Amino acid sequence: MPQKYSKRSFLKASLAGSLGLGVLSENILAAQTKKLLVSQPPSGYTFLFQGDSITDANRTRTEAPNVMGQGYAHAIASRIGADFPEAGFTFYNRGISNDKVYNLVNRWQEDALALKPDVLSILAGINDVGDMINDPDYPAIQPGFESSYRNILQASRDQNPSLLIILGLPFIYPTGKRAEKKELWEGYTEEKQAFIRQLAKEFDALLIDYPAVFAEAVKRKPAEYWIGDGVHPTIFGHELMAREWLKVTASRLDFLRLYL
Repeated sequence: MPQKYSKRSFLKASLAGSLGLGVLSENILAAQTKKLLVSQPPSGYTFLFQGDSITDANRTRTEAPNVMGQGYAHAIASRIGADFPEAGFTFYNRGISNDKVYNLVNRWQEDALALKPDVLSILAGINDVGDMINDPDYPAIQPGFESSYRNILQASRDQNPSLLIILGLPFIYPTGKRAEKKELWEGYTEEKQAFIRQLAKEFDALLIDYPAVFAEAVKRKPAEYWIGDGVHPTIFGHELMAREWLKVTASRLDFLRLYL
């Protein structure tokens, strides 16, 4: 008995044949269509990822570009660089483990301004929370979190008025010894989140709500699956962060709609 084809099946088969690729799967056809819909990327952009150990992610200490560690910054750069090689993008990871925001201030000229980024992504604040809880002298001896964070953003905006700034919200799932001071960890972290939300509005920055991402994720698997020690994401947690970063950033960099 002859096989019947719907109009949709016929069109798919025709498209596959016209591409000279034989019979393509629906997923491949969808990917090809999506590529046609996204805009062309800008040329020569520099992407800079800044922050603490979550961004650092065991990166090799080198001044060379495109050395991204093992975390979300690596996942983002590897995808964009592989899918848009003609654009000539450069990626830098300058996250440093245990850094607080005032540490960023101290190295901002060398590790940020000197690199002249077009896209600046920052995730910081959880180490500041840790110092607030664990160091009773912290308020007296350390520069203010708010003034330090605002200063690095202002310096970056002054250097490049068209700079795309992306601010990540810090997150915490108190486990182990941190569980003993759960209320403090969560309360101070929420304070930092609120201030960073305010900064995002002040500097017309994109905001990456990582806490919301993990809040959804823990409905499927316990927090330890995503954030092993309550602070540092696992490889699965880093993947979720990368996906959210790409999704949010696509609202300003249209060519990233490829990943939606």
